[in-house]
Amino acid sequence: MTPSPTATRAPASLLTEAIDVVRTVAIGLTAALTLHATLFQPFTIPSSSMEPGLVVGDYIVVSKPAYGWGLASLPFSPWVSQGRLFDRPAQRGDVVVFRLPRDPSQTWIKRVIGLPGDRVQVANGQVIVNGQAWTRTSLGQTRDHDAPWRTVEHVRETQMTADGEPGRSYVTYDGGPGHPGDDTGVYVVPAGQYLVMGDNRDNSLDGRFAPDVGVGLLPQGNLVGRAEWIVASWKPGASLLKPWTWLQVRPDRAFQRIR
Repeated sequence: MTPSPTATRAPASLLTEAIDVVRTVAIGLTAALTLHATLFQPFTIPSSSMEPGLVVGDYIVVSKPAYGWGLASLPFSPWVSQGRLFDRPAQRGDVVVFRLPRDPSQTWIKRVIGLPGDRVQVANGQVIVNGQAWTRTSLGQTRDHDAPWRTVEHVRETQMTADGEPGRSYVTYDGGPGHPGDDTGVYVVPAGQYLVMGDNRDNSLDGRFAPDVGVGLLPQGNLVGRAEWIVASWKPGASLLKPWTWLQVRPDRAFQRIR
């Protein structure tokens, strides 16, 4: 009798193919997790505290090597420690992702304002570091990106160096005088810690507020990495669980460097 041309493969062949598939998936997952843990990690912006530079729905990439590696850098890790491999300090003006000191399972994002040894104060909304008042230039009135019923002022803040020269510059939101955090005492930043603020100054619980309410002082060991790029941005209502919303994107925000 002539053998059938559609004879089934031997069980050993099927087992070999299954092992190959499992091996390929395992290698891919290992490579992805390695990159995720050591080089770059994506995050989605969940709140409006960093407007106007970052808005709700922005999908950003964070550089892990920028400050070295610690327990806070590991994905899904709720623990922190002060020891870090290849530890590098954050720079004034960096936008940093970090583990919240009072609850390391939460990941927040703010801008570095005060470095170790700095004396920082806010007076009538103006930041003063080591006696140098940072320049504030009004860019006019606008509407809050995520709360259009709220009128805010676009303000360009320019940091000042120890020599009185202009440093890094970025745009903030100011909701007007009299808000909590507009006038503070002097914060003396200890060694190994930072004072951070949100760019949406009157809508950010940050280093100006006690650690049981805001961030308080931020230890170096809590740093996850430096925010580098906006790679995509989704409009309100979009969700991974709703495939019909996946195309509700803001194309004008894609591939922007975070300043």
